[in-house]
Amino acid sequence: MTEDGRLRRGERTRTAVLDHALPLATTTGLDGLSLGRLADTLGISKSGLFAHWRSKEALQLAVIDHARRQWTDEVIRPAMAAAPRGVRRLWAVHDTRLAFYEQGRLPGGCFFANAHFEFNARPGPIRDRLAAELADWMTFLTGLTADAITTGDLPPATDPAGLAYEIESLGVCAVMQAPVLGPVTFQHARHALHERLTALTLTPTILPELP
Repeated sequence: MTEDGRLRRGERTRTAVLDHALPLATTTGLDGLSLGRLADTLGISKSGLFAHWRSKEALQLAVIDHARRQWTDEVIRPAMAAAPRGVRRLWAVHDTRLAFYEQGRLPGGCFFANAHFEFNARPGPIRDRLAAELADWMTFLTGLTADAITTGDLPPATDPAGLAYEIESLGVCAVMQAPVLGPVTFQHARHALHERLTALTLTPTILPELP
C-alpha cells in the first residue's frame, strides 16, 4: 500500500472511531471515554488506537474537535444558508439547533452542554478547550444579533450579548429537560424565542409562522 493509501486508511479509521466516541460521550460522559473501552466496543486493538491518540486526554480533545465539526455541519451551515441576514438568520440558527436535538443523533442530548457541566469545576486542558468553544459560540450568536441590528430588523437599543444569552439559555434548557419532560420542551423553546423576537423586531411579519 502506498503512503497516501495508508494515510487515507488511517484517516478513515480515525473518523470512524470519533463518530462512535462522540455519541458515546453523551451517555458515559467525556471522562468515561477511554482507548480501551473504545477498542473493545469497536472490536479493534488498543494498540491500533494508540497510533492516533497517545493518551485519554488526546482522545477527549479530538472528540471535542469532532463535535465542533458536527455542530458546524449540522447546525451552523444549514441555518446560515437557509435564511438571509438579520433576524431571520438568528431565528434559523435557533430552529435548526432544536431540530438537530430532536433527531436524537446524540442519545445523551447535547455534547457540549453535558461536557460543560462535567468539566466546569475541573481545571485543565479539557476545560480550557470547552471554555474556548463556548466563547466562540456566544461570540457567533452575539454577532448574529448585532447583524440583525445593522440590517434594521432589531432596534438599535437591543443588547446583542443579552439576547444571545437568552437564546443559548433556551437551547440548553430544552435539551437538558427533554429526557424528562419530553419533546414539548423544544416546542416551548421555539415559541419562547419566536415571541421574544416578534416583540423586538421592527417588522414582526418577517418571521415564519409557527404551527
